[in-house]
Amino acid sequence: MSRFRALLQASLNATKRAFAWNVEDLMPPSERYVFSFNSKEELKKWHLYSDSEYGGLSSASLEITDADADAGLRGVFSGNLSLDLIEGSSWRMRRSGFCGMRSKKFDGFIDLDAYDTIAMRLRGDGRCYISTIYTENWVNSPGQQEDNSWQAFILAPKDTWHIAKIPLDRYLPTWRGNVIDAKLEMNPSRIVGMSLSVNAEGGVPGARTGPGDFKLGIDWIKALRT
Repeated sequence: MSRFRALLQASLNATKRAFAWNVEDLMPPSERYVFSFNSKEELKKWHLYSDSEYGGLSSASLEITDADADAGLRGVFSGNLSLDLIEGSSWRMRRSGFCGMRSKKFDGFIDLDAYDTIAMRLRGDGRCYISTIYTENWVNSPGQQEDNSWQAFILAPKDTWHIAKIPLDRYLPTWRGNVIDAKLEMNPSRIVGMSLSVNAEGGVPGARTGPGDFKLGIDWIKALRT
């Protein structure tokens, strides 16, 4: 009987170990790369925009640099913010002085439901940047082409690489740049894109503002489970 009990216990222990292994195997990793900025091919996943599309004079570029040769290639989002308008422009802009970089449409959705934080390795310039997550449209106008947007401010230290971490619940729902005054929750399983942008005015206290040059180094964007 004692031998039978020993065999039974050994079988139970093996089952527990197998079950534990299977559960761990099904768990997503604690972090997931969403974007990296280490090659020209990776930069093709993004497109630039600015107030120049509406009669403004701001400009932006996204390039690869090897300034930190020992650390490999990095992306650089840079340009100039202008509050001026093209002379004789027929556009009636309410706000100028902005530039951004937005990821091109995914093939489907990115599912980040298993994660709670967005992390970015950045090197700032003293300005405040805006991180935007775009999700499938269900908040504003279901069935329309315009995506829902969720935004949070980022202030990375000047001339120093820094990992900025933004909990997903810190992203606020916005509609054409204005925060929606309602309690809404993002659906992180239906993410259709991301962007980084900068405005000449606004931001967080202590950030550099006004027209002029901007420069943001970007290494990677990840999703974390903290």
